[in-house]
Amino acid sequence: MRQRVFVTNFNRNFTGVSATAANVVRQQADRYDLHLVGQPLPGCPPPITVKQARALSNQPCIWHVRRNTEMRAAIWARDVLRLPVKIVFTSAAQRRHSAFPRWLISRMDAVIATTDKAAGFVPHVRATVPHGVDTDLFSPAPDRADAWAALGYTGSQGIATVGRIRPEKGTDRFVSAMIDLLPDLPDATALVIGRAAREHQTFLKDLKSQIAAAGLGDRILFPGEVPPASLPALMRALSLVVQLPRYEGYGMAPLEGMASGVPFVGTDAGYYTAFSKNGAAGLIATPETAAQAARTVLTVRFEEMAKAARATACTDFSAKAEADGIGKVYETLKPS
Repeated sequence: MRQRVFVTNFNRNFTGVSATAANVVRQQADRYDLHLVGQPLPGCPPPITVKQARALSNQPCIWHVRRNTEMRAAIWARDVLRLPVKIVFTSAAQRRHSAFPRWLISRMDAVIATTDKAAGFVPHVRATVPHGVDTDLFSPAPDRADAWAALGYTGSQGIATVGRIRPEKGTDRFVSAMIDLLPDLPDATALVIGRAAREHQTFLKDLKSQIAAAGLGDRILFPGEVPPASLPALMRALSLVVQLPRYEGYGMAPLEGMASGVPFVGTDAGYYTAFSKNGAAGLIATPETAAQAARTVLTVRFEEMAKAARATACTDFSAKAEADGIGKVYETLKPS
């Protein structure tokens, strides 16, 4: 009998956490009696409600959770309703959690950390398993130029940063680097993929003012959020991903680009240094050196780094490898 597993996804928005969960669920769907609980994820089984999940938790099962609200629901099922539930939590944060999340995490049966650094901030760590990318979904374009042209943007090279528009994500650093870089690359267009929350509208307005003052309003664009189903086509059309956050728990955008045959430039945040493969698949830079690093990738090293990026994603950071690592943790929670 296959192990019953409930994977929770309570956030209506498609976030980085959602993306990592979807990558794994697609790999797990045929391995377990698996049920997605809450909100839908692309390419995954249709979700059921929490009430339905509780009704189906009448035999030993695992609830795999990734957010505070999901931990609370699982704890309620196990400790209040007395259901035979084991709770697994994936933790990517590379800093100390606040008091309430720390208490929730202390109640987990097992914790999977995504990096060794993240493992140092949480208890009950059974394994360190890096997030992986779906290397079938994110794959290189047969012809990158045609893929870029199909998106409807000008020029022949696309550079993008992906994530919420806010200081923590370093959107201002990206804009500064592009203002420095683009005058030297007349065929390049830069995209800021994501949206600004209400509290960051002034931040966004200031960025657009800087771009206008530099005369680059037609070359540094803000298309907004890209639907999950459209993201693979965007990624494979790019020539470079640039992520310059001040803080990042893990960071999937470089990996999605790498799987698509796109190298990256990033700050020393998240797991970017490991992704870079010692400079073979990506370059780690400071905000001040990001423009020069991007220039080097695009004008000197692009072909070799594009090949290394794809190879590194497939070999070291695939969703299949992540699902295999998670499966080993599930095995330790089977009833004896």
